[in-house]
Amino acid sequence: MSPRRNRPRRPAGEPRPELTDERVRRGVEGVQEWQDGEWMVRSIFGGAATKTYRCPGCLQEIRPGVAHVVAWPTDGRGDETDRRHWHTGCWRARDRRGPDVERSRNAPRYG
Repeated sequence: MSPRRNRPRRPAGEPRPELTDERVRRGVEGVQEWQDGEWMVRSIFGGAATKTYRCPGCLQEIRPGVAHVVAWPTDGRGDETDRRHWHTGCWRARDRRGPDVERSRNAPRYG
């Protein structure tokens, strides 16, 4: 059995992307395709997360310092006001999960 490679393979001679303060702050972007269309998704590193957001997947807070995902539609349906901050696990599970119903604190959980 050969040892596991922990480094990504890069073609010989291809320069490593420069890690600038701006890139760390903004995160790494990419387009993802889901059942409801294409989404621009940006991973935010924990050190770059400085504000509190509400995750639309679980309706819980994403606290400062917690790594998470920012996503918005790419098909022109929206603009930058349509960006939503998600817990990474909530974003990955959003197709398997039904819509959350916001309950009051005293509402019964099951019923």
